Formats: sequence, structure tokens, C-alpha cells
Amino acid sequence: MDKFFGNLHLVLVVGLLAAIALMFGVSPEYVTANFVLRWLHVFFGITWIGLLYYFNFVQIPTMPSVPAELKPGVTKYIAPKALFFFRWGAAFTVLTGLAVAHVSGYLHQALMLQPAFLLIGIGMWLALIMAFNVWVFIWPAQKIALGLVEADADAKAKNARKAMLFSRANTLLSIPMLFAMANAS
Repeated sequence: MDKFFGNLHLVLVVGLLAAIALMFGVSPEYVTANFVLRWLHVFFGITWIGLLYYFNFVQIPTMPSVPAELKPGVTKYIAPKALFFFRWGAAFTVLTGLAVAHVSGYLHQALMLQPAFLLIGIGMWLALIMAFNVWVFIWPAQKIALGLVEADADAKAKNARKAMLFSRANTLLSIPMLFAMANAS
């Protein structure tokens, strides 16, 4: 058991196979592109927003109290790995969300904020802004702040603050975004 649960990739593959078995075993008539895309959208969204909340509720507030000799454990090992799943969670959440809207036939109407699709459209635009922040502001600033890109101490501090501010902006935007997504249907 230790060997199995110690291997994240194996756990994910078996989880995926279990979900597929559940889909086809319980309700094969509902297994459509829309059905699968919605499930993937939720999975990637939980990954993205879960890590956003981890960074903002746990890592950022805790780092000032971590002794200096222990900080490299976070900045060199934990944060880069978490940021990998964070940014790709953002990308795949947006891509699967847009795909759901397209397959369901309301992509254009939602993005144009037409009245019947206003709430889901607002949620989509908030998610697009948040994903833009992840890839254009947070990730490039974090690469500098974490020393993944060569920089002096002043540039690292400046970029750590920039990443934090955009991450906090995304936390703020995530609350109405989640409301819109959960209540649009």
C-alpha cells in the first residue's frame, strides 16, 4: 500500500480509471463530450483554486515566521512544484471551461455578456482575467522571486511583492467567480 500511495502519478491514473469506470458503469448514456468536459473543468478548477487558496491562506502568511535556514525548503522545492500545478491548473480550467461553453452552444453569448448568459459570462471573464494574471504577472514574478531566474535581492523582493499582490487580486476575484460559476445554471 505504501508503494502505491507513495506514487502520485499512479494514484492519479488509478483515480482516472475509477472515474471512467464509474461514468460508464453507472450512467453510460450520459457520457458525452459535455459530460466529460464539465468533470475535467471541475477537477482542474479545484486544483487551480485550491492552490491559489493554499498560497494565500497558508504559504504567504506563514513564510515570515519560517526561520531563514528553513525557507529554501519552501522556495526551492515546494513552491516551484506547487506553481507548476497552479499555472497548468489555471490553463486547463480555462480551456475546459471554454470547451464546455462551446459544446453547450453558449460560448459567444456568454463572452458577449448577453442577458440570458450574463452570470456565466461574468464568471468566464473573471476566470480569464485570473488566468491572465497567473501567466503574465504571477508566474514571471515568482520565477524571479524564487531564484529560478537570475536576479539580485532587490529584484527578488520586488517580484515577490508583485506576485503576492496579483495572487491576492486573484483571491478577491475568485469569490465572485465561484459564485457566478456555481449559480449560472
